[in-house]
Amino acid sequence: MLLTILAFVFVLGVLIFVHELGHFLMARRIGVRVITFSLGFGPKIVGFHRGGTEYCISAVPLGGYVKMAGETPEDPRTGQPDEFLSKTKWERFQVLVMGPVMNILLAVFLMWIVLMQGAHVPAFLDRAPVVGAVEKGSPAERSGIRPGDLIVRVAGHTVPTWEDLSIAVGARAKHDIPIEIARGGETITLSITPDARTKYEIGDIGVYPDVHPTITQVTSGDPAEKAGLRAGDIVISFNGQTVTYGSQLTEAIARYPGRTVVFGVRRAGEPLDLPVTPMAHGKKGWVGIGLIDEFKSVHLGPWAAAKMSVQRNYEFGGQIFQTLVGLLTRETSPRQLMGPVAIAQLSGESAALGWIALFSFMAFVSLNLGILNLLPIPILDGGHIFIMALEGLAQRDFSTRVKEGMLLAGFAALMLLMVTVIYNDLTRIEWIQRLMFWR
Repeated sequence: MLLTILAFVFVLGVLIFVHELGHFLMARRIGVRVITFSLGFGPKIVGFHRGGTEYCISAVPLGGYVKMAGETPEDPRTGQPDEFLSKTKWERFQVLVMGPVMNILLAVFLMWIVLMQGAHVPAFLDRAPVVGAVEKGSPAERSGIRPGDLIVRVAGHTVPTWEDLSIAVGARAKHDIPIEIARGGETITLSITPDARTKYEIGDIGVYPDVHPTITQVTSGDPAEKAGLRAGDIVISFNGQTVTYGSQLTEAIARYPGRTVVFGVRRAGEPLDLPVTPMAHGKKGWVGIGLIDEFKSVHLGPWAAAKMSVQRNYEFGGQIFQTLVGLLTRETSPRQLMGPVAIAQLSGESAALGWIALFSFMAFVSLNLGILNLLPIPILDGGHIFIMALEGLAQRDFSTRVKEGMLLAGFAALMLLMVTVIYNDLTRIEWIQRLMFWR
């Protein structure tokens, strides 16, 4: 719990600081007087004054703000050139846009650091999505997909790699979608409804690549050694069912304490079937093996890492927009939205895995924060930019009453979104879920 709290405060604090720093630095650059730079909202806990600006930390940590002189029509104004509304629309645009831009730049920077360290990534992600196995009882099996099929398109989107397939299907849980496959020189279109997996309702159709886990070690005296399993064996099947990931095999073994099962392995290119009787380890089966999935190592120099960071953030940005469109068209489940509780949980889980995982998670959240703040929703940075753009097209400034109406509508939309994501977060907590009798 303490690690989760500390990681959440660190992640949120850095992202908010960088966002507000963008507004602050651009305001100072164009000559706007900054009254307050605050991390957090509400009552001020601690602060100091320097150069005419109050720097402080406030009680509610879910945000922050930069208060500028003459920022709104209601603020006391003298008409001095150091007031925000005394600046041109172009200058005000620069101040507003720099918060989201700083978050996007932070995402690129953090991902660059991560990629510079090198990474182990699943070897199949950048391969063509040729089906190696189909899960029994899955949407793919029910629709007629077979091993050897090449998945070409999902809902009209070309999916050249397994990673693209995962993204396209993941955003469309519980929605009937067309999937085109290539089989024997023919193109076949199938209708499939992806299952909703995990507490975030990620779409899944139950197809797997043609990869298998490798046994890395066999514990002396345990059932695996007695059955003749060796380090280096590639596990192809378990009781006749294809095995793709080590986690699948571990979960399957756990269900068979004291019962004989059959490992299908490949050793030096030759197939072998070996009967194994897992011992009871508590209430779960145990055979005494170490497993590793098929990974490849990526080691990049500074320039190559920078290029890949930009590319990955560009791709992630496209996924974010695809999710937003999916929410509007109801193709994407609102359950995929995360609020502060889920971010706190994931911050703690990432921190437990190490700083590389934590920085990767921070990059993802920072990119989301930057893009979402650019949406044309009044009250967000993008909303203020949108209003200024409309004023530019109309060649006149809107009245205070009109702007207040727009901001109120934006505030209501934002509150509705916050209620939705917080409700989603709470339903993912097991003991709270049990109290929700209506679910």
